[in-house]
Amino acid sequence: MNANETMNAVNAATNKSLESATSLGELNLRVFEKLAARQMDAVNLYVEHGMRVMKLASESKGQNEFLKTQIEAAKDLSERMMTESKSNMKLAGEVRDEYRAWFEKNLAEVSADLRKGTSGS
Repeated sequence: MNANETMNAVNAATNKSLESATSLGELNLRVFEKLAARQMDAVNLYVEHGMRVMKLASESKGQNEFLKTQIEAAKDLSERMMTESKSNMKLAGEVRDEYRAWFEKNLAEVSADLRKGTSGS
């Protein structure tokens, strides 16, 4: 292998590494955006619940009525959080699949490059 071939091989490897790192960065950004959106949904549920409890406290005719409506609000919140948890588990599975696909693609490229490098020697 002469100097030009060596430089071309180094350039090709550098470009592939940069493409791989860029695609991983893009994947990380997409995952972060999805997870941040899910987290904001959960925060909004708690804020909404807090506002609901404050409204119930101000509108209740007595302690027993407030306790009863607060229990109903807590039950509603727990059901909605369970739904959110199921959605988050589904998202975690999707994210796992995206990372696995990225890894397998890059591993296949590295394997192909190694086979090409060893057969060309």
